[in-house]
Amino acid sequence: MVDLDVQIPTTFDPFAEAGELGGTGNKEYVHIRIQQRNGKKSLTTVQGLRHDLSYEKILKSLKKDFCCNGNVVKDKELGKIIQLQGDQRKNVSQFLANAGIVKKDQIKIHGF
Repeated sequence: MVDLDVQIPTTFDPFAEAGELGGTGNKEYVHIRIQQRNGKKSLTTVQGLRHDLSYEKILKSLKKDFCCNGNVVKDKELGKIIQLQGDQRKNVSQFLANAGIVKKDQIKIHGF
């Protein structure tokens, strides 16, 4: 009989070491999304901000700077979400980065 060195494949998790090294797997992101309403109307949502921030003050500044209306919605699973009228994705991302609320690499912009 001939001895062959055969390796039996086992399950491999490529992301297992990311959690151990503290890599990008546990980075907190701020998600900026757009939701299409009826016709040309749209809604911009900001989710994932730190809980210790004052959402009402941020909303007041956003509304004043971008001349739009908005509100803070409380969700059971996602926490507090800021909603703004219109497509304000780029404006909000620039505002959050310039104000020092979050870093530029922690912002994820979603939408078309």
